Amino acid sequence: MLKRKDVLTTGQVAQICNVAPRTVTKWFDSGQLRGYRIPGSRDRRIPVSELIRFMKANNIPTDTLEKGHIRILLIDSSEEMCTSFETMLTSKGAFDIRCVHTSFDAGLLAQKFLPNIILINLMASAIDAHQLCLQIRQNNDLKDSKIIAIAAGLGETEVKSLQKNGFDATVTDPQNPEQILGAIQQVCSIL
Repeated sequence: MLKRKDVLTTGQVAQICNVAPRTVTKWFDSGQLRGYRIPGSRDRRIPVSELIRFMKANNIPTDTLEKGHIRILLIDSSEEMCTSFETMLTSKGAFDIRCVHTSFDAGLLAQKFLPNIILINLMASAIDAHQLCLQIRQNNDLKDSKIIAIAAGLGETEVKSLQKNGFDATVTDPQNPEQILGAIQQVCSIL
């Protein structure tokens, strides 16, 4: 069951794109805009991620969707690092960022906040990143959340191992804001 607004009606899509609802229906029926039909109904639903892909492919401005859209949960045992990451990310885009310092707090906040992106510092002492990743992957409410590992100096083999174990992307230079933003863009196709 979806608890957040990740799926839109054709009417909502029409408002966002400044077109008539019938136009959205045509896009959907022709296969240009992917989504699904409600069983036993003619109503259509379009996932936000698919709408953003469609809008970008057709040069439709995505400002309405992107503003404050990306929720990021940052998990790092260092309060200083959390503050540093939060400051850096908010200066680069419209992100809603929450920081936690333990795996337990991460689990509690993830259930309430339902982040789009979860950034986990693998070097954090109070966090079992691999166990946390496994628990997130097993939680249906968080199945659409993308998990990004942060660890300086990892090699290609280690990065591939992290991806095999459920991480969607890895940042190997945490001091490089462009690499972090690139990883966010890679996993959610929003920026």
